[in-house]
Parts: sequence; structure tokens; C-alpha cells
Amino acid sequence: MDPHKPIESQGMRLLRELFLRGKRIFNMEDAEAAALQEKIPSNQIRKIVSNLAKHRRILRLRRGLYVGIGLLPEQSDIHPFVISTYLIQPSAISHWSALQHHGLTEQIPQMITASTPKKVITPSMRGKHLQRSDIKHAWMIDGVRYEYINIQQKHFFGIEKIWLDEHFQVKITDKERTLLDVFIYSKMFGGIGEALGILENSLPTINIEQLVHYAVKYEKKSVAKRLGWALEYFGIPAKQLEPLLKVPINYYCRLDPSAPATGPCDRRWMIQNNLIRVKHR
Repeated sequence: MDPHKPIESQGMRLLRELFLRGKRIFNMEDAEAAALQEKIPSNQIRKIVSNLAKHRRILRLRRGLYVGIGLLPEQSDIHPFVISTYLIQPSAISHWSALQHHGLTEQIPQMITASTPKKVITPSMRGKHLQRSDIKHAWMIDGVRYEYINIQQKHFFGIEKIWLDEHFQVKITDKERTLLDVFIYSKMFGGIGEALGILENSLPTINIEQLVHYAVKYEKKSVAKRLGWALEYFGIPAKQLEPLLKVPINYYCRLDPSAPATGPCDRRWMIQNNLIRVKHR
């Protein structure tokens, strides 16, 4: 043994072995397997993991799940999208975060947003905050806020995988599904007026056929009709919108669901245009 070579701590040996195994995000089972390879006693693993967290070599995401920040300073960055998709599984980056990633908005989201069909229980849902309805529950990790939108399993579609770096691939809603979410959750994006603006700016870069297909698959009549009306308003040919026109409906939907039922009615789409700034064509 070289007497001049510093002895690597057990914690750094454990972290190095985890990294060699591709485990930048790991659980205690992963740590135990790495410790076995490094001949680190199993009864010391929890203390070692605790010390790594104390010295900011790793971050605790939730109970039993950690992310290795790095062995060297240049390894310290890990994309928040990675943390989001590992924190809750299955999940996919969506809504504001997906909109910004796809270049469909110039706004910079103040949090990471993701969709999941899994029931999410955040630390803020426990204890004294449990009964408070005014709190928007989320995780706060290393100064970043992570919010999850619960969706039905049947609505967990329109997802692609993207590489963020040489190590990590994450799931994210594709452009068309992200745009559909803008109409499903228009209030989240500032209202139907903002949704229409986002749609208009996105038209040159999206697959209309795919967007229409997603809207039909989602099986919510009001969303299909609002989207169809909007696409036609912005000049999309009627032939491409036939699947949306064929969605059966026997009542008028307000273009802006948060505004009163006033304004002209479009019988073709069964839409009442109650958004003043959008003129009836």
C-alpha cells in the first residue's frame, strides 16, 4: 500500500461503488449490495449513509431513497427532472415543466410539475397540515419544489422518454399531450385565454392528428369540443377535426368554464363563446 496515498473513507468507497453500478439514485437495498462488494459491515451502512447526507455527498429524497450528489465537484449536478421521476414512480414530467421543456412557453416554471396515477402523500400532508385545504402539497428538496398532479391510470398516456445526460433518461409528456393538458387544466395555466394563446403559438410545431387522437382518447366531451373549436378558430381544416366533431354531446359547453354562460353559441361545436376577447367567427 502506498503510504502517501490517502485512505478513502467507507462512505466514499460506498458512494464510488454505487456510482460504478449506475446508482446515482439509490435505496438501502442498493447500498447494502454496494457495501457487500466493498466488504463494509452491514451494521454500519445506515450510519455511513447518514454521514454522507450530513456532509452533502448525498441528498435524501424521501424515506429510504437518496441521490448521490457526487464524488467530485464537477459531478454534483443532477437534473431536477431526474429527482422528480424517481421520487414518485410511475410518473412523467408534465404541465408547466413539459411546456417549458418543449419550448411552448417562455415562462420559467417556479416548480417541477409531474403527473402520476399513484396516490401521492407528501410530508406536508402529515401532522398539523393534514386537514388544511389551503395548502398546495409538494416536496421541497434542496430548494426546489416538486408538485404532482394525480391522474387516472387510463389517462397516463402520450408519454415519451428523453435523455437528460449520459446517465439518465426520464419520462415526459410529448408536445401534443402537453397541449391537451393545457386545455384539461386551463385554470392552472392562467385560464382558457392563455390556453388559446399557447395553442396558437404551438401550431407550427405540433402534430394535429396526434393531438386530436389524444383528445378523443381522453374521453371528456367538453375538452374535445373546446379544443376542436379552438383548432378550427385558428384555421385547421375541418377534415382534420372530424373525430372531435363526431364526439356526441347534447349540451353547450362554455368556452371559458370559469366565466358566466353568456355570449353566442356555436351549434356545430356545441360551444358557447363566453370569452369576450375571442370574437365569434
